[in-house]
Amino acid sequence: MKSMVPNSLRVFIVLFWAAVNVLPALAQAQTNSAKAPQQTTEIRIGYLRAYQPQLALSVLDIPPPDEGIAGARLGIGDNNTTGSFLKQKFELDIAEIKPGADAVGAFNELVAKGDRYVLADLSAKQLLSIADIARDKGVLIFNIGAPDDILREEECRANVFHIAPTRSMLADALAQYLIWKQWPRWVLIYGSHENDQLFADALRRSATRFGAKLLAEKEFKDTGTARRTDTGVIQIQQQMPVFTQDFPDHDAVLVADESEVFGTYVPYRTWLPRVVAGTAGLMPSSWHPASEQWGGSQLQTRFDKNAGRHMLSKDMNAWTAVRSVGEAATRTNSGDPGKISDYLHSDKFSIAAFKGQKLTFRPWNLQLRQPIFLGDAKAVVSTSPQEGFLHQVSELDTLGVDQPETKCVFKK
Repeated sequence: MKSMVPNSLRVFIVLFWAAVNVLPALAQAQTNSAKAPQQTTEIRIGYLRAYQPQLALSVLDIPPPDEGIAGARLGIGDNNTTGSFLKQKFELDIAEIKPGADAVGAFNELVAKGDRYVLADLSAKQLLSIADIARDKGVLIFNIGAPDDILREEECRANVFHIAPTRSMLADALAQYLIWKQWPRWVLIYGSHENDQLFADALRRSATRFGAKLLAEKEFKDTGTARRTDTGVIQIQQQMPVFTQDFPDHDAVLVADESEVFGTYVPYRTWLPRVVAGTAGLMPSSWHPASEQWGGSQLQTRFDKNAGRHMLSKDMNAWTAVRSVGEAATRTNSGDPGKISDYLHSDKFSIAAFKGQKLTFRPWNLQLRQPIFLGDAKAVVSTSPQEGFLHQVSELDTLGVDQPETKCVFKK
């Protein structure tokens, strides 16, 4: 018994010391831990657009003031739903300039706010004016508006990701469908503005690529008249048949009128009763307001609830860009632009965008691979790539410039 007393005393002393010194310290540490919130990573995304209200040939086609922005806001909300579990918070900053204005100042203001990811709804010239500045500042740009192929080819940049499809992708999507329908004989009407000419070039390329015959072409000159007051229905009904009367027999009339001068007046008014496609009639686009497949109805419903209107292509482009940043941030568990850039450039990246398959960036020019919807004013008619147009890597690469054709060399 005598030998056990010292040991019991030692145990008592140890427990007493712990109670007096260690346990209060642990309790205080737990209290401090509970009081100190876990660090939240803020990821700021800028939206830079060139905008001014504009008319269209049809009042139904006048772009809504929040076109694109509404899609970005929905994407921010979706990112924050996932980000809340990872302590990531996404914010959207919006800057607006006039079409043709200098974009550098507005871009620098977004960067000053902490935006390291910028959605660019700009012309090709405006985008190029900020691309190298963005590179030097470690900013990633997501092109959601400019379809110019040159931005992905001769003027490509390693920090510029292209969400909007190119004109060549849109033209190829349309061409595949016309060839699949066995309507290979085309005539082309194109406008007199630069963008009209670029889309006409894309259609010519597609005709050669897929074996169509472009039988004749005509330019419709913009004379500068007032569209709403000088083009009555009766006058159009008389003029358009005469304009198309001397075309040789054909299967389809292709229209290249991005400038909204005459295209809406072509369907149902041609000399011969023929299919009209391009920027009027059957139109290719990255999204369609009537798309319900592959969960599209769920996205459309949420968008309509938030924006109070239907989702348009630019809204979808903006949503996809924001979600691409969110997906990369989730996968890397980081808001660091370097890590996110590396992930977006890697073959690990893909994004689900309600189009039936995962979308990825083409490594040779950073264009987003994606199906193209073909639709009219009411419904989706088809989706390209069409059945039978095969590719050794991805059928999506049958749309637009493929790797063996690319002229892109990323500038350092």
